[in-house]
Amino acid sequence: MRQVFLDFSASVCVKSASVCDCCVTTIMTFKYQAIDQKGSHNEGIIDAVNIDIAIDGLQKRGLSIVSIKPIEEANGGLMGNISFFEGVSNKDIVILSRQMATLFEAQVSALRVFQLLAMQVENTLLRRKLKEVVDDLQSGNSISASLGKHSDVFSPFYINMVKAGEESGKLDETFLYLADYLERTYEVTSKVKTALIYPAFVIFTFVAVMVLMLTVVIPKISTMLKDSGQAVPIYTKIVLGLSDFLISYGVIFLIALIIGGFFLWRYMHTTIGRKSFDEMKITFPIVKSLYTKLYLSRIADNMNTMLASGIPMVRGLDLTASVVDNLVYKEILENAVEDVKGGSSVSSALEKHEKIPGIFVQMVKIGEETGQLGNILKTLANFYSKEVANSIDSIVSLIEPAMIVALGLGVSFLLAAVLVPIYSISGGM
Repeated sequence: MRQVFLDFSASVCVKSASVCDCCVTTIMTFKYQAIDQKGSHNEGIIDAVNIDIAIDGLQKRGLSIVSIKPIEEANGGLMGNISFFEGVSNKDIVILSRQMATLFEAQVSALRVFQLLAMQVENTLLRRKLKEVVDDLQSGNSISASLGKHSDVFSPFYINMVKAGEESGKLDETFLYLADYLERTYEVTSKVKTALIYPAFVIFTFVAVMVLMLTVVIPKISTMLKDSGQAVPIYTKIVLGLSDFLISYGVIFLIALIIGGFFLWRYMHTTIGRKSFDEMKITFPIVKSLYTKLYLSRIADNMNTMLASGIPMVRGLDLTASVVDNLVYKEILENAVEDVKGGSSVSSALEKHEKIPGIFVQMVKIGEETGQLGNILKTLANFYSKEVANSIDSIVSLIEPAMIVALGLGVSFLLAAVLVPIYSISGGM
């Protein structure tokens, strides 16, 4: 529940140090299920002072109420009460930004925009955040300042873009830029993650099957081979030894892996560890090209979006550094910010760093000389986005046959280690 100031037609309250009680009320959010005049099932949320007014409002829309509950009750249960299970996806922010752009383009006031979105959005956490933004707007805060209080949902890049839109009076265009940018980022990131799911699943399944074979099947065969008294090949001894190790020390080995994984995770969350991992991503041969193009695409896209919104270059570079998500490139951009502040051009500042390709620097230089830097950055962003997609397709096309060969060799080795001694025993008989 929250408190808002109501605007009555009979009397208008003016903001002052104290607010009269007649103009303050408590708004509740209700979740409803209803049937419309065509017999279709509808469900959603509605804000009202109490349940009677909520029902009255729904009936005026021609809806027959099936059920209606306060949102706190509707979201009850273990999942609804634990914030760990709540989250706001990139897709949610993309949809929200497009809705904002449409409403601002229709000349709807900022307060009304967020009130409408807070009533319609389905994500519980995002709806709660938007209601808090409404309260802040009613208190006289700007949109960017209100969104800035929710950095867990809205990134510094997003907030600064909104601030630039407020200053330029082009909030509708700003939210369209944001929606387009976030959608492009979401598509590229999703494609990378999707490409890695299949190989990860196959490797996990292979390891699970091998462990099952070594701990359940091989021990029974090992007993038979030992009872026969015949010599076994070296590769069979390796398999038998690995089987004995897993049976005797498997639990200890698993615990050691979990502990090692935990400390590796902790190390990866330190500045040194994260920088080492970020460095590895852009230097390891197999994924070097993919990640380099991904970060260059992100840099070009960020800078172009901010230039289009009227954000100065220095501030644009600074914000890009904060959202590039790679400490190596972050340091490069931070150094470039200092050089640009000192009077250097962007191309000269980037040219000092070998991680920035020459073609990228030359294109930026052409953009600066022709006054078309925004268009050049957009071209670079599109180019590297396509290159990322091509790199992903290339890696996937190489991973699949490599996995087939590796799995085939692994299974062949295990079968040979088991079947050759059994065949020798059968032949001896």
